[in-house]
Amino acid sequence: MYNASARLEHAPWLEELEAVADRLELSSDARSTAADLFLANVPDSDRSKPAVLAASVYAGSLVAGDGRTQCAVADAADVSRLSVQQRWKTILEDAGLEPPSW
Repeated sequence: MYNASARLEHAPWLEELEAVADRLELSSDARSTAADLFLANVPDSDRSKPAVLAASVYAGSLVAGDGRTQCAVADAADVSRLSVQQRWKTILEDAGLEPPSW
């Protein structure tokens, strides 16, 4: 889990998450879940943050029932689809959630 100061520390990344969510027209539940997942999994390296952000958006959209394709999320976040594919299940599992088995 993360603490309240993480929201302040990572505010620019949360703004980027909101911009990606806007491009995807995600619901407020999906946005909130994506932000929580991102803050719980923020990597130390700035280089890895865009991929984790995109994977968090994808996972958050699934959890909220407002799913988007990995490709659509990757395009909206300007990362590769592979970046999303490699990270989203781990993000859900780390949050104590069961990834879909389809």
